[in-house]
Order: sequence, then C-alpha cells, then structure tokens
Amino acid sequence: MEAFSLSSSISPVQVSNFQHVNLPAQNKRNMIRCQSSNHAIKSSAVSSVFTEKSALISPDHAPGLIEAGSLVLSSNGKDLEMHEEEGIGIVKFLRGKTFLITGATGFLGKVLIEKILRTAPDVQKIFVLIKARNKEAVVERLKNEIINAELFKNLKEIHGKSYQAFMLSKLVPVVGNVCETNLGLDEAAADIITKEVDVIINSAANTTFDERYDTALDVNTGGPSRLMSLAKQCMKLKIFLQVSTAYVNGRRQGRIMEKPFCIGESIASENVLYRNQHILLPKFSVEDEIKIVVESKKALRDDDLVLQKMRELGMQRANKFGWQDTYVFTKAMGEMMIDNLRGDIPVVVIRPSVIESTYKDPFPGWMEGNRMMDPIILQYGKGQLTGFLVDPNGILDVVPADMVVNATLAAMAKHGAAGKPEYSIYQVASSLVNPLVFRELAKLLYEHFNASPFMDSTGSPVRVPKMKLFSSMEEFSSHLWRHAINRMGLGALTNLDGGLSQKLELICRKSVEQAKYLASIYESYTFYGGRFDNRNTERLMGFMSKEERQQFGFDVENIDWKDYITNVHIPGLRTHVMKGRGLGS
Repeated sequence: MEAFSLSSSISPVQVSNFQHVNLPAQNKRNMIRCQSSNHAIKSSAVSSVFTEKSALISPDHAPGLIEAGSLVLSSNGKDLEMHEEEGIGIVKFLRGKTFLITGATGFLGKVLIEKILRTAPDVQKIFVLIKARNKEAVVERLKNEIINAELFKNLKEIHGKSYQAFMLSKLVPVVGNVCETNLGLDEAAADIITKEVDVIINSAANTTFDERYDTALDVNTGGPSRLMSLAKQCMKLKIFLQVSTAYVNGRRQGRIMEKPFCIGESIASENVLYRNQHILLPKFSVEDEIKIVVESKKALRDDDLVLQKMRELGMQRANKFGWQDTYVFTKAMGEMMIDNLRGDIPVVVIRPSVIESTYKDPFPGWMEGNRMMDPIILQYGKGQLTGFLVDPNGILDVVPADMVVNATLAAMAKHGAAGKPEYSIYQVASSLVNPLVFRELAKLLYEHFNASPFMDSTGSPVRVPKMKLFSSMEEFSSHLWRHAINRMGLGALTNLDGGLSQKLELICRKSVEQAKYLASIYESYTFYGGRFDNRNTERLMGFMSKEERQQFGFDVENIDWKDYITNVHIPGLRTHVMKGRGLGS
C-alpha cells in the first residue's frame, strides 16, 4: 500500500514495512500492542502513511476505553534520600551530548536552547533544523532569529566578544522541513546526524486552532512520524522527546491523568463507554483521516474553496472524535504515531498547558509574539475590549515557558540516562495544583491597568472599566455592539451624513466580528472542564537534588499568580511584544 504526503502538492510515496512488537505467534496476525500499556488492540493488516520505514495501524473498529493509568515513578524512602543528595544529574547528562532540535526558532525552542547553552556550555553541538532555501539562508535565520535574539543577553554577557564564535561553534543550522521526506535533509547532513545525535527534541508544531486540516496533519502528525523514522537510524540515540500539549486530552472532563494514546483511540469512544451507552461508534484511524483529506482536495479546484473546506473539515473531524479543534486533534494523532512507531526507543512526551512568559529564567517576563491570553489582555488594556466570553469560575491553565523547559531537561536526563525503552508522559500544568480562576484574572487585569494604564495617541491614560465576563455568545455579542457604538460615537451620528455613519458602522461591525471570532475559537478553553493531573511531573521533581531544583525548578504549585501576572507577565508583554508602545513618556 502507498503512503500519502500532505504537502501542498499531494503525491503517493512508496513505503516499506515496519517491525511490529514481538507477540506470541498465534496472535501476530490480528493483534498489535499499544507499546505504552499492557493492552493489545485488534488490528487489520496495516501500512505506513507518513514514513518510509514504518507502518500505520488502522483498527477495524474503534477500540474500547484503555485503562492505561498514569505512568508512575515509584521509589522507596531510601531511594528518595539518595536522589536528594545525588539528584538526576541533569548537567552531567547534557555534558558532551549532541542534539537535534526542531522548532528551534519558535518561542519555546529558543528558551530551551538558551538554557542548555547557559547551564551546560560543554555540550558537543546542537543541530538546528530550519526551513530555508539554502545553506546561506539557513545561517541568516540562525543569526537573526536565535543568536541575535534578546533572550540570549545573559549568554552575551558571559562570553563577551567571543559570544558569536561560541554560539556558532555549538549551533549547527541544517536546511530541513518536518513536512518533507527524510525531513528534507541532504545525504551528507542525514549521515552526520544519524552518526552523532544523542537526543532528538521535536518542538515543531502548527499551533493555529482552526488551521487547514491538511497543513496541521502534515506538521503535527506527519512531522513526528518522519522524525521517528530518522530516530530509528540514529546509532547513538538515547532519548526521543516530543513537545506536545496537555490539551491533546480533548474534551475529557474532571481529573485528567498522564496516560498515553493508543493508535485509533478516541475521546468520543471513552465518553460513550463511560456513560455505558450502546451506540455505534464512528471508526477512527489516522490512515482514514489522511485519505479523507486527499479525496476532499481532489474534489476541489478553486484554491479559496480548498482553504475554506480544509479549515471546516479539520474542525468537523476533531469534533466528531471528541477533540475541540484541529490543533489538538492532530497533536494527539502525532502522539499516537510516536508510540506506535518507536520500537525500543525511549520516548518522553512533555504536555504543557498554555505556555506564557518566562517566570525568572534567563530573566522574568520574556516572550515572543502574542500567546493565547495575550490578545485579550492587550485589547482590554487599550480599552478596545471590555468583556469576554468565559466561565467566571473556570480556570486558565497557565505555565511559564522556563518551567516547561526545566521539566523537559529533567525528564530528558532521567530517562536518557536510564536507557530503558519506556514511554513516559509529563503534564506540566497548573489547573489542579494551583488554579488561576478567570474571575480572579479579570480582577488582576483591572487593578494593573488602573495602576499602570496604557497611553492613547494623545498621551492621555486609557481608563478601563472592570472586565465583564459573559457565559453566552448572545450576551457577549450584545455587549460588543453596545461598546462599539459608544466608542465610535455612532449614536450621536444618526442624523448626520449617511455615508459617514455607514462607514463607521462597517468599522464597528468588523471590530465586533473579530472579537466574536476570537471568542468562538477560545470558547473550548475558556469553558474547559478538565483539570490536568501532574503527579508524574511532581515525582520527577522529587528525584532532583536541592541544587537542581534551584537551577531547573518547575514548581508550578508555588507560583504567586498576582505577582506573576502583575509584575512579570504584563510588563513582559509591554516590553517584548508592544516594544514600549503605549507607555507614554
């Protein structure tokens, strides 16, 4: 059977077989083992979709609820005493290692690279996979987007005039793309990487919630599959680390454990079995999703129609199987593929919740671009948005970027040093241990912007009212119209020239529609009913020495949200995203 590439020009790719997990001979034909649990799933003959060396499992029917449980790091009292003294050995593990990192030019990727180079300057090298036209262009991107980034100012102070030389001696830019066969690597680069790499970190992702389905599948599901294919060729590989998201848990409710996805497992099937309902479940397989995309694109000629259809299709398929949007659905399928294809490769999956500005490392408040909650914060501070669609008693699960990186390095070192073919999941999240309630967040924003207001174009302070929180789109929409009319002064213009009034009304309508679109995209998160258990992550911290907890800490339970939002995050937004605009003289 052939595999399908989901790049802009879809083409079939010949595939060879993948070696299954060893099973008793009488069961090999119809059973496949979910590697991260002790459960076997019935399966038909299968083939690969994304890689040349692996096979995609396509279940004959949706599997039942798999009680994979949480992956627990257990130890007795003596072990804990020993670990308290010795720790995990994070710096020791990093020393002399060679890395391959994807997504390195992204927000989290930069924080990760900075931390590695500052705490372990004696790493061997870091191959950085970057999308570029040629070798000259890839070096330019490395310099402009990583080496010259403000985030690295502490490293610049440490190394002084030799900073550029140090960075170029450690960072090796490689032309490549997770959406291409063999990651788009040329033969020479692939040969060096497979001989030298000890650690692979996949941080590449398309994070647009309603991205076109073919694009999201290619990056978030196909990318990890292609990377795992390369991992199997690496001679020295000690660990494969996937940066995922806690929201791969879809519409699960209540306490959500750190458990893996088996191939073909869907949230919808869990919900049906949990409620003991006897209804026919829709069949779910990654391979079927690929075929649906290919067939849909073949039926459409117009590029604009393809764009719209692919956006709609992604959301429809996600909702059908129990996920809230295309982003988390395709990320969940990426996890499934990794577990299915990994063989004996040790894998760590890091599932952070909403990643925001750095807590303290390398300095507080650094961020790049608008993260999830930031457009709302900024529009509120500017007086452009005075309410939002949100459950007042709901929780915004936030975690600072540096804590995510620290947890990543700790998990990498622990499992990389162990060398066991384990599949370990760590949810780095705050909703269960230190919840930030939306009502309290709104109060913090009001207090901050009244004490430190933005300045308008005339230099006058922007005074914001208390943020109103709405539980229905109808109420929110009515509020938006009232606010827009008052702000634009449309009420006073009803008797003036019709053309002017009509023009202002169009501006008003556009403003309202943009806010409603933002609210509709975020609604699954602002009314989210799940709380992410992080006991694996907490146990991981228990293995660290006192010195490691100081240098690589990720204790989200003790974050003071008032201090973080007021004194770290919003000032960081003003400095690094707004670039000082609206601060006045």
